[in-house]
Amino acid sequence: MKNIIIASTSTLHGDEYLDYLLPELQQFFSNVNELLFIPYARPSGISHEDYTQKVSEAFAKINISVKGIHEFENPTEAIEKAKGIFTGGGNTFLLVSQLYKNNVIDALEKVVKNGTPYLGTSAGSNICGLTMNTTNDMPIVYPPSFSTLGFVSFNINPHYLDPIEGSTHMGETRETRINEFHHFNPQPVVGLREGSWLAVKGDSVKLKGTLTARIFKRNEKPIEVIPETELNDLK
Repeated sequence: MKNIIIASTSTLHGDEYLDYLLPELQQFFSNVNELLFIPYARPSGISHEDYTQKVSEAFAKINISVKGIHEFENPTEAIEKAKGIFTGGGNTFLLVSQLYKNNVIDALEKVVKNGTPYLGTSAGSNICGLTMNTTNDMPIVYPPSFSTLGFVSFNINPHYLDPIEGSTHMGETRETRINEFHHFNPQPVVGLREGSWLAVKGDSVKLKGTLTARIFKRNEKPIEVIPETELNDLK
């Protein structure tokens, strides 16, 4: 049975890394004493070692140790044996490229669908959808495929931003970008605002946090859904 947290972001303004989620994660990873971390997205180009250290310091607050997948000689075996997995944020193009390059994307999909607890934030959440095509990131590398893990039957747009009232900025809004996506792709998109997450338990997909999420469907007006809304029929 799938057991997943798909979080829009790792850090809220004014907080430390993962602080807002730690009470939830303490319960979510209650049977996990060592977590496998996938640092491939490398935010701001941070090294795998430094990124893993940052994650280790956060999870130490709830008495969970962390080991990076890059520390294992066989990354596929590391995924298969992991008691819990966390994929952090950064650049989704780089993340997906590395998942394919290291031949771990199939193993990751299999173990999580079979029940290994999985946490994703930002880019690590983007890959939980059908494809990575609704990322906000620049294409700094070219992955062999845009297809991702398909833990949910829609796409995800982390860090979803509403237009700023009164702004004179003439660039495209996030909603405009998603409308462009829907000219070529049929699946719905969930705009997850920072501080929100999706809790996936088996076939249940529920919006969590205190904020609404914006739901985009092809050829339909976007709608807002409130926390605790079930999204398992969204496809």
